[in-house]
Amino acid sequence: MYVLFEEAGKFMAGRILSEAEASAQVELDTGKRVKVKSALMLLKFDKPAPAVLLSEATALSQSIELELAYACAPDEEFGFVDLAQDYFSASASATEQVAALLRLHEAPHYFRRGGAKGRFRKAPPEIVQQALLAIEKKKQVQAQIEAWSAELVAGSCPAPIREQLYKILFRPDKNTPEYKAVVEASKSSQTAPLALLQNAGAIASPWDFHWQRFLFDLFPKGTGFPALQAPAITEDLPLAPVQAFSIDDSHTTEIDDALSLQGLGTGTVTVGIHIAAPGLALEPGSPIDQIGRARLSTVYMPGYKITMLPDSVVQAYTLTEGRDCPAVSLYVTFSEDTLEVQSAQTRLERVPILVNLRHDQLDERITREWLEGADQSDHADVPVSRATLGFFWRWAQTLKARREAVRGKPENFSRPDYSFKLERDSHSTPPTGDETVVIGTRQRGAPLDLMVAEAMILANSTWGQWMASLGVPGIYRSQASLAPGVKVRMGTKALPHAGIGVPSYAWSTSPLRRYTDLVNQWQIIACARHGATAALAAPFKPKDAELFSIISGFDATYSAYNGVQSSMERYWTLRHVQQQALEELDASLVKEMGGGIWLARADTLPLMFSVMGAQHLPRGARVRVKLADIDLMALDVRGTVVAHLDADAPLQGQTLSEGDEADDEDLLPAGPLTIAVDLGDSAQDAAA
Repeated sequence: MYVLFEEAGKFMAGRILSEAEASAQVELDTGKRVKVKSALMLLKFDKPAPAVLLSEATALSQSIELELAYACAPDEEFGFVDLAQDYFSASASATEQVAALLRLHEAPHYFRRGGAKGRFRKAPPEIVQQALLAIEKKKQVQAQIEAWSAELVAGSCPAPIREQLYKILFRPDKNTPEYKAVVEASKSSQTAPLALLQNAGAIASPWDFHWQRFLFDLFPKGTGFPALQAPAITEDLPLAPVQAFSIDDSHTTEIDDALSLQGLGTGTVTVGIHIAAPGLALEPGSPIDQIGRARLSTVYMPGYKITMLPDSVVQAYTLTEGRDCPAVSLYVTFSEDTLEVQSAQTRLERVPILVNLRHDQLDERITREWLEGADQSDHADVPVSRATLGFFWRWAQTLKARREAVRGKPENFSRPDYSFKLERDSHSTPPTGDETVVIGTRQRGAPLDLMVAEAMILANSTWGQWMASLGVPGIYRSQASLAPGVKVRMGTKALPHAGIGVPSYAWSTSPLRRYTDLVNQWQIIACARHGATAALAAPFKPKDAELFSIISGFDATYSAYNGVQSSMERYWTLRHVQQQALEELDASLVKEMGGGIWLARADTLPLMFSVMGAQHLPRGARVRVKLADIDLMALDVRGTVVAHLDADAPLQGQTLSEGDEADDEDLLPAGPLTIAVDLGDSAQDAAA
């Protein structure tokens, strides 16, 4: 005697070895013996054998027409044997009975499970109709998935998939037919999703891929601004008795800072550091502030930038030459001989801007030799006197040396900064990726750069300590030490910044470009207006949850923007290698990655890449590397060492372990792109 029973939703059959009132001992075809409760036994039979029964019943079940079975079934609850007798004959065989059971079980849209095993009830007609419509729709969707999949495999990308390309790749809804079509096509063609879509023409170019992914991740609503009017600064500000000048790149439109000098030759000099003052007009929570709060920073990349604030707002507050511009000014008085600080004062005022100097036009002329008098060239067209610039050069070097004494070691300027220039007519629209790129170098610590850098460090440190002394919270950057792995952190407390060598550091000098600086400017303005009672009047109070929210959002967003800038610079560096048809590069070994692979830094390009064939060479060894093919999608290039140039040369520039604020993460090779398409989906998931 055999028995058919249900276990964990599956139908099984076996030979009865022994039977009691409540259960039976059953041996399966596999030889396994199981205990089956009487309530789970559905049918006892003598023939055919269990395996034959299930096989024949499964095949026969598919011949049962569900519409006819539904019509034959009684309205009240019934058993599968009843249906088999109505559908086949009154003497339905065991095979026919089991076929009816299997068909009933697999058609829940027609038949609901009854109160006991093997019992069913007809679903209401309206439910059946809805289910049939859903099944038909599912069939149509599956047909569409198969059609799209076939198109992808054939090298053509359907429009719906093209429209959702980046969502499918990086933030997919796995239940959408577009996603399922990519998965199916990828599996059937045994091609990675990204390569599949690229072959199908869904990705216009590597540049377009990186640009569109950037927009998808960080600017899903686009980069445009609503039409907003910049509010005027209505406060009656005094006019400063100075002639200030700024130092920026030629493409800079957000001119945040300028310098001035008074008292040169008198024994006591006053250095003025003047910062554009949008905080005098913009209010926290205003529409323009909400834009800044959403973007948090200007995004920079070669040949293009996406500003934090609309250009009309920037132009209302930027420090443009020939204008008396509202500013938050820090005046620091020094002994002219010793450059010891004697006093510091903050004023809200209008500052006459004499000129906007452009360092990329002046770096070759405003040199150390010219500033120190060894070079007697006239440079009459430079509107700021040699005496003024010479003082700032001596002053900047002194401030830097004092910071380095606190820091415990000198800052390393041995590596150059690289500049990217795209040969294009306009920088108002994004590049296309095909422009010719020119990569230039500027030595770190060039005189004009150092003047501005030290002025900004002085302002950020002085204002940070001032806010703390008045009990006014600000947004600070701090670093506990220069020990390896100790990172720069953001917070609301005025803590030391070991990497810079100052007791506190609050970003305050770029309010048109960084939202943290605008927030700090509001706090500084409150300090300037209210003094000892500033903590009561400042927009952000101690332990303000909003301030912590800004820090959290800024930290994540600023890191993401820096990542974008690094990726774009890497793209253009690799494009430069292609355009110049460079087959070999000289490089220095930086870090052993294991497996005979080293990370190397190119000598003349901002490029870190992996190389093979450098076994047994020391860190810092200089090698000549033959480059392999460049992958602009993955932003990757690899090389093989073909010559050993100088094994004993020290590693050029800053080492990866120094722990300074400026590290080499932006130069590391891009890893594999993270694709969210999951090719491990089961067939059941793919069809869900």
